[in-house]
Amino acid sequence: MDEPGMQVADLVTRTRNGDEAAASALVALLTPLVARIVRSHLPRRTSEEDLVQSVLIKVFTRLDQFRGLVPLEHWVARISVNTCRHEIARESHRPELRHADLSEEQCAVLENLAETDGELPVDHGMASRELVEQMLQQLRPEDRLVVTLLHLEGRSVEEIKAITGWSGPLVKVRAFRARRKMKQHLAQLMKEHRT
Repeated sequence: MDEPGMQVADLVTRTRNGDEAAASALVALLTPLVARIVRSHLPRRTSEEDLVQSVLIKVFTRLDQFRGLVPLEHWVARISVNTCRHEIARESHRPELRHADLSEEQCAVLENLAETDGELPVDHGMASRELVEQMLQQLRPEDRLVVTLLHLEGRSVEEIKAITGWSGPLVKVRAFRARRKMKQHLAQLMKEHRT
């Protein structure tokens, strides 16, 4: 019998049964493979770390679908490649937000954000809202949803779990990733503004 194959099968079974240690071991086992595939298929505007996380989330949410007819690594590789292809296609349909696309008022908001930690002047409220909307449009639909529900509508993680059917940790991971992407977009816009 193939000892490593038996170990993987055991990890999968234990993970399906809720064993956190087995899930951690499976993440450690699969992350190098997923990272290697993501690196070779990485979309232009997506961070490698975010895409690896997305793939691992898909793997674990679909683990009950794994039948063991092929090695786990092959099944995970297919999910990895398909996720990368989907992300590349999605990027081609979602234009990148550039500083040149912003209105004068939005540029003023950006300038104010760059120069002060204080509150924005009241007269920039609408421009601020529009800028946030444009930045939200840069996110994946599920990331946009979690930011809208959590931060704009003020809903709790429990409420979001009930609305989406996602687990609490998944809601938190998506919210963290979405906030980080928005910060990256804002940093890029500010960098363009300064040049």
